[in-house]
Amino acid sequence: MRPNLEIGLDPKLFVRNYYLKDELVEFLKENNISAYGSKEELTDRVEHFLKTGEKVSTRISKVNNNYVPTEITLDTKIEKNIRCSEVHRKFFEHEIGPEFSFNVLFQKWLKEHDGKTYRDAIKAYYEIIEYKKKNKVQIGHQFEYNRYIRAFFEDNKDKTFNDALKCWQYKKNLEGTHMYDKSDLIALNND
Repeated sequence: MRPNLEIGLDPKLFVRNYYLKDELVEFLKENNISAYGSKEELTDRVEHFLKTGEKVSTRISKVNNNYVPTEITLDTKIEKNIRCSEVHRKFFEHEIGPEFSFNVLFQKWLKEHDGKTYRDAIKAYYEIIEYKKKNKVQIGHQFEYNRYIRAFFEDNKDKTFNDALKCWQYKKNLEGTHMYDKSDLIALNND
């Protein structure tokens, strides 16, 4: 059974178990530690706190120094150190449609192409979507759930999404790796 995330939890045990981002945020807030950042950053912050008792600061000051435009047009230049804000999301949803999402490859493209226009960004977005359709894009190690679900369906083409979720729920409560394994199908027999 997965241990509760609380002060006194062995940091090694914490790392071997899976916690939702919401759980990490709640723990950090309860302990007056910044809960801003990616899941990977939050995990590192919790682990450091459990090891040392030290409340590490984040790079919030860097983020606060970033320029976020209030209005974006097709000819607006992409700002340096772009931070994908609600203004950006609204612009892209207006130009691309409600199916728009800040996928990892697109965010990377934006960060690497400051000075280009948002018109260039939209063109790149469509190219990235086509690339993703033709190629299996690697899922970052911090996205354990997504990696698990993909591996589950690669091995079980006849199973349903609900089957995948049952197996994931089983696996995430186990200590150790959270990678899909054929033995996880035991969760489907527990009904």
